[in-house]
Amino acid sequence: MILSDKKILEEIEKGTIVIKPFDVKNMGGNSYDVHLSKYFAKYKNKTLDAKKHNKVKHFEIPKQGYVLKPKELYLCTTMEYTETHKHVPFLEGKSSTGRLGIDIHATAGKGDVGFCGYWTMEMSTSKPVRIYPGMPIAQLIYYVVEGKVDRLYNKKATAKYGNTEKLPKESMMWKNKF
Repeated sequence: MILSDKKILEEIEKGTIVIKPFDVKNMGGNSYDVHLSKYFAKYKNKTLDAKKHNKVKHFEIPKQGYVLKPKELYLCTTMEYTETHKHVPFLEGKSSTGRLGIDIHATAGKGDVGFCGYWTMEMSTSKPVRIYPGMPIAQLIYYVVEGKVDRLYNKKATAKYGNTEKLPKESMMWKNKF
């Protein structure tokens, strides 16, 4: 079950959902629109290795915008800091974003109960497109969890992506044992 706008607002009042900054005009009927920050990163190497720490170069996109290029992978963050203590958050692209040919995540659209931080998006595009900091980029949808959660993300010793910094986080796959 997906939370309605009224239910999202109730959960914000209770403190089980946190969105900072929050503005009610960003509410949809069952979602909350989040915005693109100015913080971006690109991997330094052309070939990535899942068993190694792949370094990134951070940069900021200017107010005048930045042109995304096809066949490039960009890491970027939301302007909004969020916390979800009781529900499963999903970050989905807006239809307006998709119609520009922009993908906002490769596979990582679902958060875990207990996620606290800025969302890192794995952005790519099918055509060159100019983007701007502050533009609506995605929407958060909240799902109800059936049963009690024993392993909140922010309490797990192995949690790799709680992101209280505004900078995008690169893959931490190399920390896994395989």
